[in-house]
Amino acid sequence: MAKFVLSAFADEAGAALSDQLDALREERISLIELRNVDGNSCADLTGAEADEIKKRLDGAGVRLSSLGSPYGKAPIDAPFDGHLEQFRRGLEICGRLGCGQIRMFSFYLPKDSDPAAWKDEVFRRLDTMIALADAAGIRLMHENEKGIYGDVTSRCAELADAFRGRMGFIFDPANFIQCGVDTLEAWETLHGDISYMHIKDALKADGAVVAAGHGDGHVAEILGRLNREREDEVILTVEPHLTVFDGLKNLQSETLIHHESYPSSRAAFHAACEALREILAAL
Repeated sequence: MAKFVLSAFADEAGAALSDQLDALREERISLIELRNVDGNSCADLTGAEADEIKKRLDGAGVRLSSLGSPYGKAPIDAPFDGHLEQFRRGLEICGRLGCGQIRMFSFYLPKDSDPAAWKDEVFRRLDTMIALADAAGIRLMHENEKGIYGDVTSRCAELADAFRGRMGFIFDPANFIQCGVDTLEAWETLHGDISYMHIKDALKADGAVVAAGHGDGHVAEILGRLNREREDEVILTVEPHLTVFDGLKNLQSETLIHHESYPSSRAAFHAACEALREILAAL
């Protein structure tokens, strides 16, 4: 039986760090996947700002489960040097925050291009980033984001085969649904390499994001399988995406479709947390 531990992208509850900490306290969650603070990406923090955030997190009894960075969320056909320099700064920020993990991606591919044509360059860049992270004592965690190299099962498996033991992997059911992937089939292939999960769900019909268990991501069944397979601590990071929140425009270009409406970001955040807790209680 797994030991599930909840974390959250608390920027979906409020832009200000104070609001994020209040939301975490109300939801009884003591981990955060830090992504945006006061409307600014964690990648843009100065060293002094990171130190101040660390003090405030410590004071609230909140630790980072991972740094929710945008690294690797860049075009593969754009120059790498500038992005790599930002990544080096991110490693420093991560260290200042006392965090040992960075959520990252495997680069956006040109529209309608053959992914195989970009495989070598994707792997070269990831190898460079992993080496730098290793030297800093930080582990990179790849997320299956729509439009990047590792957005479908087969290419996530390629990444796992190439970087197993050097990089961790995040399983996001909603992202797979939006790529036309059957999440149960993806789980069967990838489950041995999954480090932790992002908890959000989606509908196959239009990709609309819904609360966990309300969509086609088989979230409850996957968590049940995870519970049977693992005996260690497994982090589940709540990522609602149930209503537009400050900073969303910085995360993705497409407009989200919503079938579940909430009066506020805080209400949506609570609904997402409750949906996950209902699934866990049933286990």
